[in-house]
Amino acid sequence: MATRTDALTLEVVDLIATVVVRYHEEYEEAAAKHSLTGVQARLLALLAREPLPMRRIAVKLKCEPSNVTGIVDRLEGRGLVERRPDPDDRRVKLAAATEEGKHTADQLRGALHFAREPLAGLSVAERTLLRGLLQRVLGIDPT
Repeated sequence: MATRTDALTLEVVDLIATVVVRYHEEYEEAAAKHSLTGVQARLLALLAREPLPMRRIAVKLKCEPSNVTGIVDRLEGRGLVERRPDPDDRRVKLAAATEEGKHTADQLRGALHFAREPLAGLSVAERTLLRGLLQRVLGIDPT
């Protein structure tokens, strides 16, 4: 079993950190082209997948619910997000991407060439292995 300080583990941690930094730089650049902040773009990407209540958005973005309200307000003002009642609990409001918001989120995702292009150079077996390893590191059950 690897220790927390062995050279290989430290090298892998440094490589992951480099990937994260480069991803965030490219994401911020893509967001700016749509006059969005990185946080606004990340929230829009979340909502393009599924409508979410404010508290769940705050947990996913690791910020205060009051901050989420302000971000949603700004995106709503641009027509990218709307609030709607939760069909399971009418007292709860869900934030959801509008069609324009989904389109913008797709454009943002399509602008992220940094990771996609190098990954395309890997075989399907290599990408599958990498996905499985990352899921395992993150504690995600693939089933």
